[in-house]
Amino acid sequence: MDKVERERRLLQRVVAIAGLVPVGGGLYGVLFGAGLTGDALPVTGDSHYRYLSGLLLGIGLMFWSTVPSIEGKRGRFQLLTLIVVVGGLGRLAGLGLVGLPAPSMLLAIGMELVVTPVVCLWQMRVCGLYPRTPHVPGAAS
Repeated sequence: MDKVERERRLLQRVVAIAGLVPVGGGLYGVLFGAGLTGDALPVTGDSHYRYLSGLLLGIGLMFWSTVPSIEGKRGRFQLLTLIVVVGGLGRLAGLGLVGLPAPSMLLAIGMELVVTPVVCLWQMRVCGLYPRTPHVPGAAS
């Protein structure tokens, strides 16, 4: 196995493992509501929390969908990264607006604003190491 293929496989493993965070957190939030944070929410707040948890679950599943052919999923990976960063910026704004959240939420901000963009840059590098395949109209990226 050459160096490029080793790097590709390492990236695949990192994305698969990192995907456990949004998939696990999202699934937990869908099933148990705000139980993860220990906050009690009214029914409407709980509904919103579960909806956002479903989005988080979907984002994680979509990141996982890039793993098999990660070198050809540049557009999908960048779009998912943008969504995560925008969410992280929203969470960061909350720091200034309402104060310091629980430590787990600070770790989430780090994942959203540092780890995900760095992994995206790495994925872009791996994409650049592989020859481009011709674009097929109507094919999913």
